[in-house]
Amino acid sequence: MMKVLIIDDSPDAIAVAKARLAREEGLEILTADGGHAGLDIARRVVPDLVLLDLAMPDLSGFEVLRALKADPALCSVPVIFLSGSGSIEEKVRGLDMGAVDYVTKPFDAVELRARVRAALRSKHFQDMLIEYAHIDPLTGLPNRRALMQRLADEWSRIQRHGGSLSFIMADIDHFKRVNDTYGHSAGDQVLQAVAKAIASQCRQTDLPTRYGGEEFGIIVPGEMADGAALLAERCRQNVADAHVRLGESHAQVTMSMGVADSSQAASPEALIQQADKALYAAKAQGRNCVVSVVPVPVVKL
Repeated sequence: MMKVLIIDDSPDAIAVAKARLAREEGLEILTADGGHAGLDIARRVVPDLVLLDLAMPDLSGFEVLRALKADPALCSVPVIFLSGSGSIEEKVRGLDMGAVDYVTKPFDAVELRARVRAALRSKHFQDMLIEYAHIDPLTGLPNRRALMQRLADEWSRIQRHGGSLSFIMADIDHFKRVNDTYGHSAGDQVLQAVAKAIASQCRQTDLPTRYGGEEFGIIVPGEMADGAALLAERCRQNVADAHVRLGESHAQVTMSMGVADSSQAASPEALIQQADKALYAAKAQGRNCVVSVVPVPVVKL
């Protein structure tokens, strides 16, 4: 259900707007009786659309819009201005600041609903584009772009508040043989099966991703290398147990994994490099194993 937040200091205007939108299915209507209250609700629920009155005594609609656009979590929320004035200057100023539309009071029911539907359609398509830009279409896992963004966020968190962060770099062993033997469609099946096997072992706070090609990366917040190595071993074992069906036969797939944590790196990029070095060490040790930058005992489950 999509959330529409109406911010207006007039109870009558709020009541009219709610009544006009009552016939629209799939909408949850939230209301605030002023600018400060509206910002508090917006920050708490992150609505899909804001209907914003221009003239309010505590904060003007322009001030509220400016605050919304300055908040990274709210800057993409579309805003429709509500105004009793037909001033061209006000409309131009609001549109230049980032509002998507204007509706003049008193509301025409058909017009209000049409403009709300149009704004929500645009927001839906925008959300889809953002999601697709961060999702690998083959495996359904977050992609490298999503990984780098989350890793930067987690790094900032531990810089501000302390704590630990680990990263696992994983690579399918001899993946080229799968493509050469069974074909690229079979290779796609293997990638999908591996993604599912890895994701099933991760906690809700972890982020399993497709790093690129046959490589996968896992962000593990709140763990040092020894704890992340145990997760990596569970993933490795689950992949080895999967036995992917390829046509009339089954193929056993194995993975090599490298683990590093934030105590061994000065930046997110350095953390990935350390995990990558550990991955190469795992390959050198015969593949199908987990290696940590800091040697830790890993008992196969």
